[in-house]
Amino acid sequence: MSNTFKGKVVLVTGGSRGLGAATAEAFAAQGADVAISYAASADKAQAVVAKLKAKGARAIAIRSDQADLATARPLVDAVLAEFGRLDILVNNAGIAIQGQRVDDPTLDGDRYNHQWQVNVLGSIANTRAAAPRMSDGGRIIFVGSRLGSVVPFAGVADYAGTKWALAGYAKGIARDLGPRNITVNVVQPGIMPTDMAADVAGELPDRDAILDAHPIRRIATLEEVAETICFLAGPSAGYITGETLNMAGGFGI
Repeated sequence: MSNTFKGKVVLVTGGSRGLGAATAEAFAAQGADVAISYAASADKAQAVVAKLKAKGARAIAIRSDQADLATARPLVDAVLAEFGRLDILVNNAGIAIQGQRVDDPTLDGDRYNHQWQVNVLGSIANTRAAAPRMSDGGRIIFVGSRLGSVVPFAGVADYAGTKWALAGYAKGIARDLGPRNITVNVVQPGIMPTDMAADVAGELPDRDAILDAHPIRRIATLEEVAETICFLAGPSAGYITGETLNMAGGFGI
């Protein structure tokens, strides 16, 4: 355990599982106090909190359904009420709905629109709620996707659009918050071993063919992506802002 984030408070949205849980644990292992949000998995969220406390961190889980934009301000209020400050926001929460082409006559528009609501508008709402109340010198990291900038197969237009929208938004927020030395960056992972990836695996082309397109022929580990997020939140990244960092084993180069 290190003290890189000693005295810092981080909010990781969607922190009850997958990359969000791994990121929360990585911050706790480096001394941060951690709040995680979750939409429905209360038991999983409390299990993550127990792990964080075992690492010596103060930790809480807050129910906040990102599809409901009105929950953003109460989420930030709850963090500040518990810890008195907010230094780092990791906009990790999101969903993946893929598989239908835009010209598919059976395309479920409401389902795909919900993805835009969660991935884009929900992240924007959280950022707007947090930004005025964050500590100067703070950090905002968005979790995007390599599919945001490289689209090698059909049926992912809406998902790709939601993730690329975050990259553009982050650049603008970096401009807005730069005078307060708050940095804003995007991490774009490739395939990761998450429940969400498993849920959409059957809707994607052959997995082996996708891996063959990676110079480093494997998927990312949650731990290495989480550590990259921690790097961007740490003292060595204070002059990196408005950037999009691909972490996909060379996919799309």
